[in-house]
Amino acid sequence: MASEPDLSARVTDVLPTNTGQFWGGRWHTHRNADHLRSINPSTGQLLGDVQVARLVDIEAAVASARQAFPGWAATPPLERARCLREAATRIRANALELALLDAADCGNPVRAMVMDAEIAATQLEYFAGLVLEIKGETMPTANGSLNYTRREPLGVVARIFPFNHPFMFAAGKIAAPLAAGNTVIIKPPEQAPLSTLRLMELLQDIFPPGVLNCLVGGRDVGAALVKHPEVAAVGLIGSVPAGKAVLHSAADTMKRCLLELGGKNAMVIYPDADIDRAVQGAVRGMNFTWCGQSCGSTSRLFLHESLHDDFVERMLDLLKNRHRPGIATHMATTMGALINRAQYDRCLAYIASARSEGAELATGGAHPGDAHLADGFFIEPTVFTGVTPEMKVAREEVFGPVLSVLRWGREGELYEAVNGTDLGLTASIWTRDLVTAHRAAAQVEAGYVWINDCSTHIVGAPFGGYKQSGMGREESKDELFEFTQVKNINVSMV
Repeated sequence: MASEPDLSARVTDVLPTNTGQFWGGRWHTHRNADHLRSINPSTGQLLGDVQVARLVDIEAAVASARQAFPGWAATPPLERARCLREAATRIRANALELALLDAADCGNPVRAMVMDAEIAATQLEYFAGLVLEIKGETMPTANGSLNYTRREPLGVVARIFPFNHPFMFAAGKIAAPLAAGNTVIIKPPEQAPLSTLRLMELLQDIFPPGVLNCLVGGRDVGAALVKHPEVAAVGLIGSVPAGKAVLHSAADTMKRCLLELGGKNAMVIYPDADIDRAVQGAVRGMNFTWCGQSCGSTSRLFLHESLHDDFVERMLDLLKNRHRPGIATHMATTMGALINRAQYDRCLAYIASARSEGAELATGGAHPGDAHLADGFFIEPTVFTGVTPEMKVAREEVFGPVLSVLRWGREGELYEAVNGTDLGLTASIWTRDLVTAHRAAAQVEAGYVWINDCSTHIVGAPFGGYKQSGMGREESKDELFEFTQVKNINVSMV
């Protein structure tokens, strides 16, 4: 399979057999159920229909997860870790299959999506290694008592995630709550659910019935999980409006929320930066491979006026040679398609807005002219120069392949602009001066900051945002503790 440059014909071979709901260790389907249509964003072709969860499925899945919780919480930690490691092994063994499904279903290039399997497997192994770190503390007392704390799991955890990396999120985001002893219900994105269903088929016999469950559907299914009184916590990766909706719905039951939301992230280039590396970083940080559909994309590029023109020229040359839209299931493709018509139209609307507000289109901005791409949701890599902070394209998350270039001269004004949005997920600073680097990192209002780098995630390093970019931290011990609660116990020794 890996030797074939075009894997399009193999997609039907890797589609999931089950297209219903998975709970209680079994698959469940209904006659005359509502369906979601999975469409290949690269071609517009139908991949298949998936059943939408009914209220009875939601109630049954929550009940099953609640029933399985005490047994899973009491399972020895090293046995829970063994299950997570087995899941990681199966993901690696089926990496190309899962990557091909995601390429067909969400539009990201298949070769790049293979790395998602490694990331997901690594996260499962990382949290498997932390199971013995779910510890309490002892505290000295003045009255002769023994005072200690325990970290205990919360119960049923719902994890809801978006369309840009479906199986990576499905696999990676079950790791922390399961390691901590919670049971989990995942809801894959309605736009691209197929790889999650296939993942459930691969993992279904690893965990006891009810420990890992999957419900497919749209916003209604997610909202029902968030509101359900027996769901103890919700982890969401999504947009800011989705995060606000989760917080509103969770308020009545006071459930724990872990939110990783949108970003309008800044990359700042200082005059002393290594220009060759910084140009590479500007292209990589925008995540053109995913058509910019990444909340961590550095979509605002702040260039010092002394190097602006030269930097833009070099960047456009590199972008032209590195990223051209192509069919996502072709191994040679380096940039895929947007997820659907709605996202495609939304992105074109932002491009039109930027032009109307006076930004200068340096490259891209339209559907590519290749005849074989005519039926897909493709937009060329797009770069605007002459962007100012008040423009819509500089303030709002496009979630598309649109990079805004802003010119700066004075550092004080620079950080007013960098921090002038309601979002603060990531930032990237490029300078060879150590003092400048630390000063810049301290000034930027973002939860994850790179110096002379971008896009890289370090296993164990907490990832999350400032302001409206989210609540809590993931990919680290912090994520494990998000799904525990502390109990204090005081024992009189007299």
